[in-house]
Amino acid sequence: MEGFEILQVGWLSILPPVLAIVLALITKEVYSSLLVGVASGLVIYSCAAGTGILEGLFMVPQMMAEQISGNGFMILFLALLGALVAVITMAGGSRAYGNWASRKIRSAVGAKLCTAVLGVLIFIDDYFNCLTVGTVMGPVTDKFKVAREKLAYFIDATAAPVCIISPISSWAVAVAGQMGNEVDGFNLFLQAIPYNLYALLTILMVFFLCVTNFDFGPMRKAQQEALKAAFEETEAKDEIQGMRVSPNGRVLDLVLPILVLIVCSVLGMAYVGGFFSGGVDFITAIGENPTFGLSLGAFAALAAALLLYLPRKLVTFRDFMDGCVSGVKSMVPAVMILTFAWSLSSTCRYMLGTGEFVSTVVAESGVPLSILPAFVFLVAAFLSFSMGTAWGTFGILLPIVMPICASAEGAAYLAATVGATLAGSVYGDHCSPISDTTILSSTGARCNHLRHVSTQLPYATLVAALCFVGYLLTGIFKNPWIPLLASIVLMFACFGIIHRRELRKEQAAR
Repeated sequence: MEGFEILQVGWLSILPPVLAIVLALITKEVYSSLLVGVASGLVIYSCAAGTGILEGLFMVPQMMAEQISGNGFMILFLALLGALVAVITMAGGSRAYGNWASRKIRSAVGAKLCTAVLGVLIFIDDYFNCLTVGTVMGPVTDKFKVAREKLAYFIDATAAPVCIISPISSWAVAVAGQMGNEVDGFNLFLQAIPYNLYALLTILMVFFLCVTNFDFGPMRKAQQEALKAAFEETEAKDEIQGMRVSPNGRVLDLVLPILVLIVCSVLGMAYVGGFFSGGVDFITAIGENPTFGLSLGAFAALAAALLLYLPRKLVTFRDFMDGCVSGVKSMVPAVMILTFAWSLSSTCRYMLGTGEFVSTVVAESGVPLSILPAFVFLVAAFLSFSMGTAWGTFGILLPIVMPICASAEGAAYLAATVGATLAGSVYGDHCSPISDTTILSSTGARCNHLRHVSTQLPYATLVAALCFVGYLLTGIFKNPWIPLLASIVLMFACFGIIHRRELRKEQAAR
């Protein structure tokens, strides 16, 4: 926060996120858990500053207000997207698309594959990915009784993991900007892509899960519950607080606003970044202020929906506006969770110095260069999981690992260490309950947030464990291909072992 300096409080700097995460997993209640984490962090800060416990508690609403102000475009985008989803549903677009998709997509495998492919195709921004994929594919996966927990995992696993290996994304710009002036940041980002084992293995795992019925852990139980349960009928599900859903909607009534949203969001990001003014390349422009561009795209899509629906009398103007209000209301829980998560992250990063503390431990550890990629992967994973931010994690660690690899001996490990940093950052962000992309994925899939966290954690952690082995091999072979191939082989071997174990458990239960 402005006006406050970072205080070095040692191990206490990691207490607030750990407390919030543990409470969330125990109580299954995310709002109070995050609030306790924020309050504990600010109390630790105020006590270290000598101002007392009460002053720390008084700072809680101040911190939340600053996060709402600083993330205004993100909140606006969520509100506009919620409004867009509501009016599309009222116009009958979602119903028409669901009916069409049920005729074209004839199996759960097809529904899952379409979800994964769409997630990979929307590689510009992870926020955009999380909400758009859920909006478009939710009715289809419901039709084939794909668990919403699994849909949330597919969304989450094709958001950040895809963006972090896409050269044309807001993430690429953010990473390249952290490399310093001594190297070509974008070229180093490209070199690090084959070393980003977590992103590559996660995407491979998603497609494997799409074409098979393989599940394990809490996700297996969630999918079995989904198969037994009867999802609400489309007519009941489409009702929005008692408002009528038009029976005359067409697939175009969903597709056209979504296309306008995609095109205008990309153009909006480029415009805000100065691409059309000249002097700024496209990739740099879209990473300048992506949430502002997304807000412009959502507003354009809402205007397009208005012009598409009103002349055909699918909805009246009053119903359209009432639908917008209902859509905005539907996003309030996500905004609340995000506000708490942003507050906790900012408390750790800008007041308690959590990142600086962890980075100091890394710098003073004297880790041999051969195991540096594996070690950095673990540190990045821990830091990202604790703070709920991949960007904040690689923003802290990259300036540290770059000088470590600046020597002639360390240069051989530079791309691998950068890839490991990005991979660990994405893993922690992927499965942290206080991560904004995790929150948005559960929101997009209409899935309970903590159920999403608990069901995807074993999947993500399995991939992370294989990545750690891969990074140990990277230190030996000094190239990405053998470790990547070995990690893939190990992953399928683990699948076979887990599958046999699950079968034995089911047989024993009969």
